[in-house]
Amino acid sequence: MFRLQGSKVLAVDMTGDAVKAKNGSMVAYDGQMAFKKLSGGGEGIRGMVTRRITGEQMTVMEVKGHGTCWFADRASEINLVSLQGDKLYVESSNLLATDTGLRTGTTFTGMRGASQGNGLFTTTVEGHGQAAIMSDGQAVVLRVSAQYPLTVDPGAYIAHQGNLRQSFQSGVTFRTLLGEGGGEAFQIRFEGDGLVYVQPSERNTIAGDV
Repeated sequence: MFRLQGSKVLAVDMTGDAVKAKNGSMVAYDGQMAFKKLSGGGEGIRGMVTRRITGEQMTVMEVKGHGTCWFADRASEINLVSLQGDKLYVESSNLLATDTGLRTGTTFTGMRGASQGNGLFTTTVEGHGQAAIMSDGQAVVLRVSAQYPLTVDPGAYIAHQGNLRQSFQSGVTFRTLLGEGGGEAFQIRFEGDGLVYVQPSERNTIAGDV
């Protein structure tokens, strides 16, 4: 149902089914479509409470109809992710659209989120279906295995999936505070088995200012 039209536009073909997408991201459609504003970060009362606690909010809409609907956001590059019962961890600002069959929620990220300036929680997407995530420049998908752990700059991190453990690494020392650090004061280390999505651009982060 999800397909890319170019690298910056997502086309979704629908035959009476629905899709959830970032609010305001529709750029065109043909056929008959209906739009309904929803709240992201999880469904139902539990999701609402979670959003209030975590602050990980995103405004999404449900698009339902017959025809093709095209989505885009600020000319960002779009990457398709297929989920087969596993879970995707993604910053809400990088999530463009999901199948309605996928469940969204939030999870604690600890110091990783704090270093990115995104708060201590991030969005999760799980189930069977497709999700479209955005990046500043074409993202690369890096494999993590037991033999090859991966270290990522918090400003370039977009998402990850699979059986991965993440830990926050800090190189802050007294010399850093004097402005004599190595220039990469914070990193995220991934270990286990899975995929990490990294964009070729670093967003402004708290870590980047240290």
